[in-house]
Amino acid sequence: MISTVSGSFGEFEATVEAADDTFKDAKFSFSAKINSISTKNQDRDTHLKSDDFFNAEKFPNLIFKSKSFDGETVVGDLTIRDVTKEISLQVDFNGIADDQYGQTKAGFETTGTLNRKDFQLNWNAVTEAGNVVVSDKVRLIANLEFIKQ
Repeated sequence: MISTVSGSFGEFEATVEAADDTFKDAKFSFSAKINSISTKNQDRDTHLKSDDFFNAEKFPNLIFKSKSFDGETVVGDLTIRDVTKEISLQVDFNGIADDQYGQTKAGFETTGTLNRKDFQLNWNAVTEAGNVVVSDKVRLIANLEFIKQ
């Protein structure tokens, strides 16, 4: 692996339930439609949706449900391809603000890493020069903004 490829999901849902504005012990959930993945390369996206990677036909969603949140780290279950593993993500709470429409919003930046092979995303290849095509390490980045209901 010699370069980083970024991608995102165009169709997703995220929610947070909290007792107060500190968000201590908040419950986060996130679901993304695998078919909405985009790396801005149609051939790569098609390959990612195939059985070599996500198998979007059989496993259409990626799902995260938190178990705990201490204000800095969220721990929860991530499910990909019907494999569920506990992961920890670092969270920066950016605060709460009211927008020009009177909506109260809370912002978070979330980062973490995982090993894709833990979720049966095992495909790889080696270039003629002997380089691995796909890294086992995947970086997760989620910039989230929630509107108070």
